[in-house]
Amino acid sequence: MQYYDLTDKVAVVTGASRGIGKAISLRLAQYGVKIMLVARNTDALDTVKQSIHNLGGDAEIHAGDVSNTDSFTNIITHTVKTWKKIDILVNNAGITNDNIIMRMKEEDWDNVININLKGCFNGIKAVTRLMIRNQGGRIINITSVIGQIGNAGQSNYAAAKAGIIGLTKSMAKELGSRNITVNAIAPG
Repeated sequence: MQYYDLTDKVAVVTGASRGIGKAISLRLAQYGVKIMLVARNTDALDTVKQSIHNLGGDAEIHAGDVSNTDSFTNIITHTVKTWKKIDILVNNAGITNDNIIMRMKEEDWDNVININLKGCFNGIKAVTRLMIRNQGGRIINITSVIGQIGNAGQSNYAAAKAGIIGLTKSMAKELGSRNITVNAIAPG
């Protein structure tokens, strides 16, 4: 396996307390990236932070709600105060509230759209000026194959993940000329 030297790069990873976000954070730490770990559960974030420190990496935590614009702005401000820059944003935070459409509550629809899709929008918006000023950056949005193929009982999740694909394509065209790459990964 080839390892890249990303020493002194700074990343913000949302949904970093478990699952894919935790795995991404641990892998970035192996490449020498300083990581701001973001999620709502600070106890779980502390565990990931300790794992990164045990690997010899550098990580800090910030509790935040990615669906809230001000909260995401505070995450970015805190990261810049800590390390003076952001090179990489991984929009990974996501939830599911599955149900068939006849039983889906509007609140369940809104929560999934707000965290999964609006969270990506908030993150991209919060880092764009900074990355333009720094003459480049990398934005990685975690979507899902469900956003491509749909799934019964997951209309809210499928819509949010399909929206992330469209958002990614649009942002790649908008920011590519500024040396900011925007890509999506669709596990499934």
